[in-house]
Amino acid sequence: MNESHASAGPPDPARILVVDDDLTVGEVVAGYLTRAGHLVDRAGDGSQGLDLARAHRPDLLVLDLMLPGIDGLEVLRRLRASEDGVDLPVVLLTAKGDEADRILGLELGADDYVTKPFSPRELVLRVQSVLRRSRLGGPTASPAVPLACGDITLDPRARRAHRAGRELLLTLREFDLLTFFLRHPGAVFSRQELMQRVWGWDFGDLSTVTVHVRRLREKIEDDPAAPALISTVWGVGYRYDPATDEKAGPA
Repeated sequence: MNESHASAGPPDPARILVVDDDLTVGEVVAGYLTRAGHLVDRAGDGSQGLDLARAHRPDLLVLDLMLPGIDGLEVLRRLRASEDGVDLPVVLLTAKGDEADRILGLELGADDYVTKPFSPRELVLRVQSVLRRSRLGGPTASPAVPLACGDITLDPRARRAHRAGRELLLTLREFDLLTFFLRHPGAVFSRQELMQRVWGWDFGDLSTVTVHVRRLREKIEDDPAAPALISTVWGVGYRYDPATDEKAGPA
């Protein structure tokens, strides 16, 4: 997958944790990220990766799925289950044939993935794209004013969202997707359009969008199995329907 924003300049230096048991891959990835101006920590297994993530709170995690002991999926599952790790940006490293694990990683809240074998430069560009989205709010962030739509309120600058006064614990991608829906209530968007306008990707695996819509439904719907807010428009895509007749606008 290529990203339309890949040619933009690097973000401010970030602290990045690379978790990979392959020493060669880890060294190469760390070297490229360091040359891009980032501070890099490394871990060789899932247990060490969890310890470092909790101790240092990185700005982004590069996580291999195939790890000894605690595998990458379990690392991601434990991070997303903790308050400190629920919104930590995560880029997965996956093997070409591991589509099921890749989809499961997205369902657990990964923000992006790179398939092995990969170009280290491509990985750096993906990392920088996710960092930009994390810090600036991504393609959905302008204007960065609070939104209210139905009983959901959202502050793009603070990256906090609430429904009926209850804070929603959202990953980076889920937050961006909800922001986009709140800005366009009642409009129908295909998965391709959402990938372009929310993810910033010109093309890619459309199942990524499907997975994140499902995850978002689990957090904002009263009954995710019978969604009332994010409706599926069969043969077209998805539509956000506010819980009331209020229109999106400043909160």
